[in-house]
Amino acid sequence: YLSGELEVELTPQGTLAEKLRAGGTGIPAFFTAAGVGTPVSDGGLPWRYRSDGSVAIASPAKEVRTFHGRRFVLEESITADYALVHALIGDTDGNLVFNKAARNFNPLAAMAGTVCIAQVETLVPAGSLDPAQVHLPGVFVDRIVHTGPQTKLIERRTVS
Repeated sequence: YLSGELEVELTPQGTLAEKLRAGGTGIPAFFTAAGVGTPVSDGGLPWRYRSDGSVAIASPAKEVRTFHGRRFVLEESITADYALVHALIGDTDGNLVFNKAARNFNPLAAMAGTVCIAQVETLVPAGSLDPAQVHLPGVFVDRIVHTGPQTKLIERRTVS
């Protein structure tokens, strides 16, 4: 990012979640109070740097409106061609159960993707999951990849 090889748009975490949810439900944009009066709404956040460290692309100012005496910034939704999600358990119909914090963004990302590919650790037959335990219905899942239990081989202790 700092060397100018990537373009990055910084977004508050809750706004990111809502942008994904809105995209997945067909809502093109929404108003939020998060970021009003900051460079998020006023513009000027560096999206891309030049190799010399100067700003090549800065964020534009966003529309701000007042509702009931409070200011809100207009945020556009996010959609994607592909959504890649990871579930602890899934059935052959694509119904998914996520593990702990994986439930925070995976369902939203799946909804926002035109094609959702789910990596599943435990694959069970359709009808095996209690519907009350399903975090994402299979209607949002297009492909399932059964991987088996995952070990985090990339994590290693780096301190003594």
